[in-house]
Amino acid sequence: MAYTTIDDPSAYFQTALWSGDGSTNNAITNDGNSNLQPDFVWIKKRTNADDHILANTSSGATKYLISNTTGTEQTYSGNVKSFDSNGFTVGDGNQINQGSNTFVGWQWKANGGNRTTFSASGNQLAGGYQANTTAGFSIVDYTGNATNGATFPHGLGATPTIAIIKDRTNAGDGGGTNWIVAYTIVDGSTDRVYLNGTNAHYDLPDGSTEFRADFDSNNVTLGTWNNINASGTHIAYVFTPIQGYSKFGRYTGNNNADGPFVYTGFKPAWVMIKNADASEIWRIFDDKRDTYNVMEKGLYPNLNNAEGSGTARLDFLSNGFKLRDSGNALNDGGANLIYMAFAESPFVSSKGVPTTAR
Repeated sequence: MAYTTIDDPSAYFQTALWSGDGSTNNAITNDGNSNLQPDFVWIKKRTNADDHILANTSSGATKYLISNTTGTEQTYSGNVKSFDSNGFTVGDGNQINQGSNTFVGWQWKANGGNRTTFSASGNQLAGGYQANTTAGFSIVDYTGNATNGATFPHGLGATPTIAIIKDRTNAGDGGGTNWIVAYTIVDGSTDRVYLNGTNAHYDLPDGSTEFRADFDSNNVTLGTWNNINASGTHIAYVFTPIQGYSKFGRYTGNNNADGPFVYTGFKPAWVMIKNADASEIWRIFDDKRDTYNVMEKGLYPNLNNAEGSGTARLDFLSNGFKLRDSGNALNDGGANLIYMAFAESPFVSSKGVPTTAR
């Protein structure tokens, strides 16, 4: 079996950093080995508190959602203005281009905005997907119907292990609905946590008619839960792991500064972690904001906080990452910590060439 099918992960995922200039057209250009025209961009102001801005090519550049709130999809031409051949262009929105502030943008490639549409038929909902089977990533938009057993195709041709789902249109209780992260990476059954919250995991019971979110190689099957299947439109970011490029898994914390080593099979470029067993915040690390070990510059998907430093620590290694922190958010003793990780480079290329450590 080949070590990897992706020798250059920068063709499918990149991180960009920039300084805001307050202009109406600030072109952000990637610097990876390959050009990357993104289909999903996640932006966060680093120097001051402000919302996370998430945009994609299926919804359209001027549409966005905020990961740290339950709010519905908004439209603003001053945020992401276009998805470009090697990056994206932002406008004068304070959340993404305010002068005297620094920003980060994480980017994934799907299918260049080209959707495969599907119609409501039987259990299948109506909508569309743009899938990148090479990178194991699909963006799906669908219209819910609040019916148990409703399905939507994801186009990956492999069973996903994690999906991030958000209702785009319904106000719900308190002005919105939660971001649902449904995953099978702990024990094979489907659990969920809120991306916009700190809650511990909630098991989705087998046979549930409400909280259901089941994965197979063709579809995601939903229950009646309003967060993921209310009448109205939803967006789903669906992932299946690709050897040498992405991994979605779990590790057990030990509450020690000499924390566990987590094997990924690649040198990470980006890691997001959540304690699934306790009420703790999410954290994101990447190789552009932290260019050497020990890494300690965290951002928090469920909070609008500025970039934190010194409060959480880990190392990016040639074949995984190692915890250097004893805190409960990253290394709670005996707890299941779940993570998503994407590669800077595979541990060993398809030609047998090993990567170097930092």
